[in-house]
Amino acid sequence: MANIKEREVIYGLYNDEEDLLRAVKSARQDHMEIYDVFTPFPVHGLDPAMGLEESRLHIAGFIFGTIGALTAFLGMTWVFVKDWPNIFGGKPYWSVPAFIPITFEMTVLFAAVGMTVSFYIINGQGPGVVNKTLDDRITDDKFCIAFDKADVDADRAEAFFKNTGAVEINSKTI
Repeated sequence: MANIKEREVIYGLYNDEEDLLRAVKSARQDHMEIYDVFTPFPVHGLDPAMGLEESRLHIAGFIFGTIGALTAFLGMTWVFVKDWPNIFGGKPYWSVPAFIPITFEMTVLFAAVGMTVSFYIINGQGPGVVNKTLDDRITDDKFCIAFDKADVDADRAEAFFKNTGAVEINSKTI
């Protein structure tokens, strides 16, 4: 396993997603570098508020789907035209309409599996990975903004959390 640098973070917990969204916008206006934001469910508008770009996972899905379609279509073409040329029900060897259902299913299968594996690899998740959490309540009912203490002065971060309505302010090494 790679040696990951531990970092000291200061974080604030919020009770409401609207408070969190306002705090993220305020942090961006104050030019404070946010380490990460944690929520128990997706918050609409959070990605643009944080200045995150749109995911490119859909491009990977298109590429994996194309590979699946080509695998199915070219595989069936080889089997039915070259390897085992039998006439079924009077259809020609190379019957494109008969290939469409399997080609569609392989496209969906390759795209789904490929995007899932890509997502897990990019995010460092998967079997055997133990991710550290700042606070167990983040997965239940709290919303969190975390700042790396190396990037933001601790006093400034505490003042920010108090001004934006954080109900609790903590620091932790992760």
